[in-house]
Amino acid sequence: MSEIICHCFEVSREEIENAIREKGLKTVEEVGEATNAGTGCGGCQEQIQEILDEINGK
Repeated sequence: MSEIICHCFEVSREEIENAIREKGLKTVEEVGEATNAGTGCGGCQEQIQEILDEINGK
């Protein structure tokens, strides 16, 4: 079971990673549009940015 990153919408790390890879997402906003992650309370946006940085090699 993948770690839940966005608790508001129960979006997992795996879902976020897959969306970033499949859709070539570059920003927290794009991840939010694709998965809803980070669009509730916003508390997970920093974690989403870290995942983006890991995958996109920042």
